[in-house]
Amino acid sequence: MGRLATVAVAVACGVVGACLYLAAELGTPGALILVYMTQLPLFVAGLWLGAGAALVAGLVGSLVLFAASDLLAAALFAAMNAAPVAILVRQALLARRRGDGAVLWYPPGLLTAWLAAFALVGMAVAVLLFGGPQGLHAALRGLVAQVLDRVASRHLPDREEVAAGLAFIIPGIVAASWMIMAIANGALAQGVLARFGASWRPSPDLAALGLPLWLPIALGLAAVATLFGGASRFVGINLLIALSVPFCLAGLAVLHAAVRRLPNPAMALVGFYTMAGLFGWPFLVIAVLGLLESWLGLRRRLAPHGASIDG
Repeated sequence: MGRLATVAVAVACGVVGACLYLAAELGTPGALILVYMTQLPLFVAGLWLGAGAALVAGLVGSLVLFAASDLLAAALFAAMNAAPVAILVRQALLARRRGDGAVLWYPPGLLTAWLAAFALVGMAVAVLLFGGPQGLHAALRGLVAQVLDRVASRHLPDREEVAAGLAFIIPGIVAASWMIMAIANGALAQGVLARFGASWRPSPDLAALGLPLWLPIALGLAAVATLFGGASRFVGINLLIALSVPFCLAGLAVLHAAVRRLPNPAMALVGFYTMAGLFGWPFLVIAVLGLLESWLGLRRRLAPHGASIDG
């Protein structure tokens, strides 16, 4: 594809991403699905045409939002979608050649670490903007109280307690949701492109996902912070919620490596994901498995002999 065509596709992807983001103004439940897919065209541009295309798509999307809405909308789009996608795509397309000629692509575990780092930085920025953990909690408590007043048919007797409890975990839930959104959009874009032979790199092997050491250390520090009261406990609990996503991926890597011992691994995976989608709690077990993997190397222990699971 020529340079002009590449730029044209990147611009189109940026416009589509901005339109999906603007769907939030419709205020309907279905519009939330469109907003959730905002990053998809940006990932398509990057994983198809390169990191430069992802950057162009993000810039175009930000400019469209600035023209159609305001500076705040453009800044949020750039911070939550354009910049992270551009950086993730750039990292994903890094590769080096081994002495035997084999190409080693950027490992999925480090991509997961980048994603977690973006989420943690976002939480830190929110804390700073609101003057500290207590300021953020107070602002969220007031917002949740307003929402409860709107959706409740009558005044809730324990309104303040409910609002305070929900506000206490919102930052972690938002961070975790954002990571899941990025993973879903990136995986969908890569899957579609690979299906048509248009992807820049081969799809990463989930069984090769291994987390760097700083993530279990961060999880341990967050767990210690929950033992204290006040702001430390607020920060610790939300860090635990956010970090559950990368450890869930690490646990899934163990699962994908282990089922390769079975005669029909696809059937086992379908059964697990069906049960997890219906009940939810299996993902908690998988997250614990991911934590154990960080210290015990379960992927290599459970993988079939001779199978390569290095990312």
